[in-house]
Amino acid sequence: MGPLSGYRIVEFAGLGPAPFAGMMLSDMGAEVLRVERANAPVMQDPKLNIMNRGRKSVAIDLKNPEGVDIAQELIKKADCLIEGYRPGVMERLGLGPDICLEVNPKLVYGRMTGWGQDGPLANAAGHDINYIALTGALHAFGHKNDKPVPPLNLVGDFGGGAMFLSFGIVCALLEASKSGQGQIVDAAMVDGIASLTSMFHGLIANGLWQDKPASNSLDSAAHFYDTYECADGKFVAIGAIEPKFYELLVEKIGLANDPQMHNQHDPSEWPELSNKFAAVFRTKSRAEWCKILEGTDACFAPVLSFSEAKEHPHMKSRGNFITQGNLTQPAPAPRFSRTPGSIQSPPSEPGSHSKEALKRWGIEKSKIENLIQNKIVLQHKNVG
Repeated sequence: MGPLSGYRIVEFAGLGPAPFAGMMLSDMGAEVLRVERANAPVMQDPKLNIMNRGRKSVAIDLKNPEGVDIAQELIKKADCLIEGYRPGVMERLGLGPDICLEVNPKLVYGRMTGWGQDGPLANAAGHDINYIALTGALHAFGHKNDKPVPPLNLVGDFGGGAMFLSFGIVCALLEASKSGQGQIVDAAMVDGIASLTSMFHGLIANGLWQDKPASNSLDSAAHFYDTYECADGKFVAIGAIEPKFYELLVEKIGLANDPQMHNQHDPSEWPELSNKFAAVFRTKSRAEWCKILEGTDACFAPVLSFSEAKEHPHMKSRGNFITQGNLTQPAPAPRFSRTPGSIQSPPSEPGSHSKEALKRWGIEKSKIENLIQNKIVLQHKNVG
């Protein structure tokens, strides 16, 4: 049983960070019920959508007042609600925080948006790339004299979004256990991303960081913190910041006798030193460099694809990936010594558990049958 076992969460199904937060909370033991829109378009095979794992799914027509009533009945029994719509959508549905907190005063109401619930851009459309652009983060990604490169949607959706929403929810649940009162958690990606950049704002204030890409020790300007192509076209990653680790790296790649290598932290030397590193790493394959450097204090790792990462001995030894049926997926994280998290169930079709879930959450059987008959609640056709 995970550390959040016993908590009940209603998740209004959406895209990106909100379902990822729901997945994390479920992995930690919470009972999370996904409320899907009836007849919502399906963008991918639901049974392979890893972010939807671990939760029961009920499909409700929230445009029907009876559907809203059922949603409110579920909310009465929940400790937390998650929604990831634009500001005002839940209010228009009759499920805004004022109504829900009146229905359930101890409710933690988690809201996930890109721009936040207020501000000049609050009602504008956007995606991860827009949020990381506005906060200054995107500007920092990319090589010298090249355009910014989006780091997938890891920094905005999942780092600055889902992680901060989950953290905020757990904080609010802890507070509610003491005060008996719920509250709204306004998790905006621009807020979370800004927080993630705290270290760099401090470095800039101290004159230790240039506010332009590929000019600093951690953004590919320094030869000791970058990726290098190998003889086979694959890449390795080097992060030898500390002098003792750097000296070991230089020794193992055969450059210990080059006096220029002693100028590790002289930015004026970095371009030429980078060229020397690049020339050396091109002399051997990635596998050969792994034999020389992997497992040492040279701060080295091969740059692996998603598929390759699953097969690496270290990742396998820690069980970082779990196979359920034919689906291999990342394991729950972080780890707990006494109450470990687990994947509660595989991803499911929308509405797969409508009857089962509503019954479990205290809705009368006759009412459930009537709701399904009137298509206010949908039960997936492959489920009895």
